[in-house]
This record gives sequence, structure tokens and C-alpha cells, in this order.
Amino acid sequence: MYPQTHICFAEWIAGTKGDPVTLGSILPDILSGGLFDHYESHSKGEEIYSFLKKHNTLLDFGKALLTHGFVPKGLDYYGDEKYLDFEKGYCFEKAKPFILETVQACNIPLSMGWWKAHNIVEMGIELLVSSRDFYSERFKSAFANRVLISGVNEMFHDLWKRNDIKLPYRVEKFAGLIEQGKADAESLAEKYRLQMFFKHKVEIDPKKVALLIEKAAASVDNELDEFFSTTGNLVKNNITSFIQRA
Repeated sequence: MYPQTHICFAEWIAGTKGDPVTLGSILPDILSGGLFDHYESHSKGEEIYSFLKKHNTLLDFGKALLTHGFVPKGLDYYGDEKYLDFEKGYCFEKAKPFILETVQACNIPLSMGWWKAHNIVEMGIELLVSSRDFYSERFKSAFANRVLISGVNEMFHDLWKRNDIKLPYRVEKFAGLIEQGKADAESLAEKYRLQMFFKHKVEIDPKKVALLIEKAAASVDNELDEFFSTTGNLVKNNITSFIQRA
């Protein structure tokens, strides 16, 4: 999922807001690339939280982190990997009708079509979530919180002594690639253009992508709250079970 969606979801699960929740909710995406690939960055939640709990520090940050990835099973697990009886996750299932149009709009081979079409659905969800609240101040506050970011970076030094995460640099880079304000289809498509060029060195057609985002949003609008409710209950149970073991 996209950042505003993760913040919304984490705040609901945690029952609180603030810079630690904001940063924790989006951390796996900030870590993705370089030292950790996408799957690895989304599978560090239990390891990080166990370390934080041992040292009794940054627990709100850690709990928000647990809502995001694959280990434990968070929002992206049910969006990407497996949801109920679907072939894969919710966003992949809903992406099937958009695969060919995504291939054309994004100038990519068919082999990448399903993955990138699921991004289109995620942006459709981001569009809907962004319409319900204002997230720009949350991003601004968290990204400017040098004490928090430095504290998390120092924690990573202690946890992964051989790896320099360079979190302040990663946060700054991430901030430039996402929509922090009130999202519309055009702004999301423009940020996706930057992401696609950064990752794959391809030029997408932003106008076509914007239209696809609007179509994807319309296709999930009536059932999105049900997905969040079902997934939220699953994630709450997963987190509770893990914390009891940690």
C-alpha cells in the first residue's frame, strides 16, 4: 500500500497518532532498496520490535511498524501476498482487469504487468484514503523530527552492527518520491512516474496512469471499508499474538 494508507491503518490499529506512529507505519518502504529488497524490508518487523521491547524504547514506533509488512502479517501481507480465498492478496486480485492497460500506460513488458497493476489499485486506494483526511502535517512533522529519526538510526546501528542504514538520507529520498498532500489521480501518477524512472528507467504516460487510478478507485470504493475491517481484525490478532510471545 501507499504511505497515507499505511498511516491511516496504523493509527486505527494503534489507537493513537504522532511522529513515532507515522514513521513506524511507513518504515518498511523507507528501508526497501540497497541493503534489503522489498520482501526483506517487509519481514523485519518482529526482529525490530523484539529489540525495541528488550530495551524498552520506541514502542509506539515499533507497534506501528508491525502493522505494515509480511512478518508479522500486516496490511501489505493481505494486500499483496494472500487475502481470504483469493489467488494472492486483495490488491493483486483487484488488479487483474487492469493488467493490459497498465502494460500499455507504463511502457513495461507483460511479465511486469500484474505487479504494476496492483500498484495502480494501491494508488486508487490511496486516492480514497487521502480524500477522508489530511496527512501533510503528519509527514511534515515526522520527517522533520530529527531526534526521532536519529534515535531510530542509532537503534539500527545497535541492532545491525555491520550495516549502516543511513536513515536520515533514506527518509529524505523517500519524502521526495511520495504524495504528502491531498492526493488526486494526477499527483499520484506524477509521483509514480518518478518512482518508475528511479526503479526501472522507464517513462510512463502519466495521463493514462491517472485515468487508471481513477478507474481502480471506483472499482474498490464500495468494498474498501470491508477490506480494512477484515484485515484490521486479522492484523490486530497477529500483533497481539506476537507481542505475547516476544
